[in-house]
Amino acid sequence: MMALNRYRLKHHAKSGHKGAKLAQRLLESPDRLLGVILLGNNFVNIFASSVATIIAMKLIGEAGIALAAGLLTLVVLVFAEVAPKTIAALHPEKIAYPAAYVLTPLLKILSPIVWMVNFFANGFIRLFGINIRDVEDAHALTHEELQTLIYEATSQLPEQYRSMLSSVLELENVTVEDVMIPKQDMYAVDVDQPIEQILVNLQRSPYTRIPLYRSSMDEDLIGIINLRRALPILMRDDVTLKDLIKITRPGYFIPETTSLNVQLRKFNEQKRRMALIVDEYGDLQGMLTMEDLLEEIVGKLSTDAKSRPEELVSMHEDGSMTIDAGEFIRDLNKEYNLQLPTDGPKTLNGLIQEELETLPEVGTCIKVGNYVLEVKETSTNAIEMVKLSTYYLNTEQDPNRKKAMYD
Repeated sequence: MMALNRYRLKHHAKSGHKGAKLAQRLLESPDRLLGVILLGNNFVNIFASSVATIIAMKLIGEAGIALAAGLLTLVVLVFAEVAPKTIAALHPEKIAYPAAYVLTPLLKILSPIVWMVNFFANGFIRLFGINIRDVEDAHALTHEELQTLIYEATSQLPEQYRSMLSSVLELENVTVEDVMIPKQDMYAVDVDQPIEQILVNLQRSPYTRIPLYRSSMDEDLIGIINLRRALPILMRDDVTLKDLIKITRPGYFIPETTSLNVQLRKFNEQKRRMALIVDEYGDLQGMLTMEDLLEEIVGKLSTDAKSRPEELVSMHEDGSMTIDAGEFIRDLNKEYNLQLPTDGPKTLNGLIQEELETLPEVGTCIKVGNYVLEVKETSTNAIEMVKLSTYYLNTEQDPNRKKAMYD
């Protein structure tokens, strides 16, 4: 009974298995269940010991008491304890479900005795701060335990599905800021241009939904235009800027701290597929699409709209890699099985600048965990390219290089 898998038991009970229902009902009060089982178990063992002692004394005398105790111990251990309990532990459903039909009426018949035994037993264990009514909480799983359950107890599921289940659990720990398209990478159209240039920019867009703005996205964001809905208007020869603005939809703004599981629900409630992300001061930080969110569950989708991680990372023969410093650390960790810290800056550029508290020069190296990050290319206000390699490669291949690293 105690070896039953509680989740499989619940599944069988919901499926209508009568034995599973009885077993589940019995396990709701484990003190009463153990009381009736051990009451019968101890009664039989003590009764058998008394009978064996009487028979041994009549046949052999007082010397037979020790012999009877030894033989009875062996018989009970093999045939009444180890063998049957091993079988029951290996095949709990086959034993527990039929046993529930016997234990249920026994519990009703012996309930006064069981109640008295449990009254004293439960009072004793309360001295140790144990409450028997916490049985449900004892089987509740934490977030980390659910992750382990997915990978250890679902071996029949393909790796892809296990990864998806794990990603769904992670949604509550990931914010929209972690997966957004940064503002500098957003594809948006400035309507202060001639209408001809606006139409050209719209035609070149790799996205279906495009923000329209005047001069600055932070100060004057007009709205979002859906190219599919705008197609009839865009095909007209006399299309004007006023026509385009009429079919725009107001921007949908969300705070950067929103978790992905909350945002997935809000996308569904608001009938939206794209959101603009703002910080605590209301400044635009980036954009999140439904595709970005779904990629956190199912992995990278096949699309030409966005750069693939492989295009931003170059692998070298020595195991090192050259990476675009604007890449998200979480994406690199997932794609290349790295363990770079994700509790601070979101990109390699931010990570290095936070560590050094300045914009470094080309050739600067820092050690982060088990990795060495070397600045390969910079611009006026950011790091552009970084070479990442493991710490032991650098120190073993070139011992003098360790002196140039910031630890």
